[in-house]
Amino acid sequence: MEKEAAILTLAALAQSTRLDAFRVLVRHEPDGLPAGEIARQLTVPHNTMSTHLSVLARAGLVEAERRSRTINYRARLDRFREVVAYLVNDCCGGRPEVCTPLISVLGSCRAPSKEDANG
Repeated sequence: MEKEAAILTLAALAQSTRLDAFRVLVRHEPDGLPAGEIARQLTVPHNTMSTHLSVLARAGLVEAERRSRTINYRARLDRFREVVAYLVNDCCGGRPEVCTPLISVLGSCRAPSKEDANG
């Protein structure tokens, strides 16, 4: 991954609604959600959510798939993994023991808590 691509991806997540939308989509992998449902869950107007989803799509963080008359969105975890790998590529100056806590957090998968849902 090139530096500019990482910046574009991180910039897309550097806005509250877009970060929340991406997190909602991550929770709903692998099926994804329609744009209207994401807007409903986040109490955001549909046209505003469409704009946010477009920014996330341009950054490669979400993909859209037409299902009949609905557009379903999914998180692109592969792209997010690329960004994280880019950020930690030279982790800890070749001392993997320093990175172990980070790697263990990235490797854990848990059900979202109420705190996660409230941001």
